[in-house]
Parts: sequence; structure tokens; C-alpha cells
Amino acid sequence: MIHNISGVILAGGANKRFDGMTKANIVINGKTIMSRIIDTIKDIFDEIIIVTNTPEEFKEYINYQIVNDQILKAGPLGGIHAAIKTSSKEALFVFAGDMPLLDKKVIIRQIEFYKSHKCDILIPRINTYIEPLHAIYNISIIETLEDYLTGDHDYAVRKFYKRQNVRYMQLKGSEEINNAFININSPADIPIAEKILGIG
Repeated sequence: MIHNISGVILAGGANKRFDGMTKANIVINGKTIMSRIIDTIKDIFDEIIIVTNTPEEFKEYINYQIVNDQILKAGPLGGIHAAIKTSSKEALFVFAGDMPLLDKKVIIRQIEFYKSHKCDILIPRINTYIEPLHAIYNISIIETLEDYLTGDHDYAVRKFYKRQNVRYMQLKGSEEINNAFININSPADIPIAEKILGIG
């Protein structure tokens, strides 16, 4: 169990491709994505935070901290901000709420890398692809983040990185690694995830 990092699930977003349905509540092979994420990370983190502006949709997770964005319409950075304000730990491991195939081994490996490499933000990278929402954020970024969110910006996560000490953990693009980073971005992605889970 990791005691100095909070597990954070960002369960917001407009979800226009799903007619406004919260992606974390999409059912894949009989389980919601949220329940799959929780099942994967609950034995890793002793503090789990769910960031959502529709908390009524997650009443079954009352054993975890459920918080709203404090800065609205700021995208994932707004969710990260809300989680930092809530967390009692020194860092956050932030997950997108639409990742049904998270892998404990990859998560633990990333935490170990973070502990041995001093940085503000640790992001996994496969070739040139990076995943900002499977990343570790130190809470020390809060002042810079608040300054960024209250400025005249488009709130792009990657632009915010330019202000921080960011490290990248290079991963080889194996099938196992690639599956762990799959996002459900459109309805067409659901059968792909179901097939992988069925094989697993």
C-alpha cells in the first residue's frame, strides 16, 4: 500500500460522443469503468479521490472522497487542482475516468520510477506518445497551477508542463503496455476493450 500518494480518478468531461453520459459509468463486460479502476487501484493507494461535478452518479463510492472542481470548465487541470486541494499526501497519481484496462504492474513501476527521480510531474511515454492522465503530480505545483488556471489560457495540460520540472518514463510499446493506456474516447472503442477483457 502506498501511503504518500493519493489515487485520483477524473470522472468529468463533456462526453459529447456519448450523448452526455459520464464515461466512467459505461459498462464493459458487466462492470462500469469506474468499478474497474477502483478494483485495480484500491489495494495500491490508501487515499482515493474521485473528482466529478455529478457526485450523485457515484453514491456507491461513499468510502472514497468525492469532490467537485473548484475552478469550472478548466478541463483535466481543474480536476487535478481540486484533487490537490483535497489530498493529504505529497503527490497524486491521476487517472482518466475512461481507462478500463489499467494495469497494477505498470502503476507500481511508475510509482517506483517517481520515487527515484525527483520531479514535479512524471508522465509515461511510449515512443512519442505521452499520457498526461496516467501521471504523477506533486502537490508542490499548486501555486503555479492556480496562477495558470486564473490566467488567459486554453487550459491545455501540455502547455502547463512547460512551467514545471517534468520527467518522462519511457516504456516499450508492448501489447500489455498499450492495453493499459486504452481510453474509451468513442462508442467504437467499447468492443475493442471488451475483446481484450474477454481474451484476458
